[in-house]
Amino acid sequence: MKTKLFILICICAVMASCTSTVQTQKQNKIAQAIKKEGDVFQAQGNYTAALSKLLEAEKLAPDDPYIQNSLGLAYMGKERDDLAIQVFNKALALKPDYTEALNNLGAAYLREKKWDIAIKTFNKVLEDMTYPTPHYPLANIGWAQLEQNNYSIAQKYFLKALREMPGFIQAIHGLAQVYIRTGQTDRAIAYLDNNIKRSPDTVIFHADLAQAYEACDRTGQAIKTWRVVMQLAPKNSSLYHKAEQRLFELQ
Repeated sequence: MKTKLFILICICAVMASCTSTVQTQKQNKIAQAIKKEGDVFQAQGNYTAALSKLLEAEKLAPDDPYIQNSLGLAYMGKERDDLAIQVFNKALALKPDYTEALNNLGAAYLREKKWDIAIKTFNKVLEDMTYPTPHYPLANIGWAQLEQNNYSIAQKYFLKALREMPGFIQAIHGLAQVYIRTGQTDRAIAYLDNNIKRSPDTVIFHADLAQAYEACDRTGQAIKTWRVVMQLAPKNSSLYHKAEQRLFELQ
């Protein structure tokens, strides 16, 4: 009788375990579907809707590193880099080899102006020789060095990024800023003119060019170029407002 009872208890335990596994699998499947919705909203720039969906997905699958990574990007979109850092770290705790999350963590530190931690994080990203987009951490190290006025080191990293990905906008923008901030305005203007010929609709190049013109007191050309920025930049964007302000002050 005891043996039968033991077998019955074991069978019940196995059945409960199977039911629990099926339930977990079902929750994970629903969580992934909700995550996809959140990622779509994120790609559209609707970070509020994305965050709502991703928090819903997290409730169903709290230990999914990919949901945590997407959640971190949504927090960055909402300019809550402090919360983004927390969830990127959670993603890495769940999946230590998740290099994409590591790069995103570095970007959050960069936006928080934690330059040294950001550089250390991006260098860890570069240790992964299989990471398919090394130009991102290279350029980001360049920006961290630039913000600390380490111009020669910043230039080196922007050039490395451009060797990995010729035409990479953030690296070109960074290199132009190195030239402007070190007083090499003629070099900056020539460099930006060449890149604008290749990519005439890239608004940040025109903003850099306007800044370079201002730096060498070519006010008329600066005004003309800021007007181009206003034509190309989305209204209510930071670049649009910057151009509007500069035109107000220069005219």
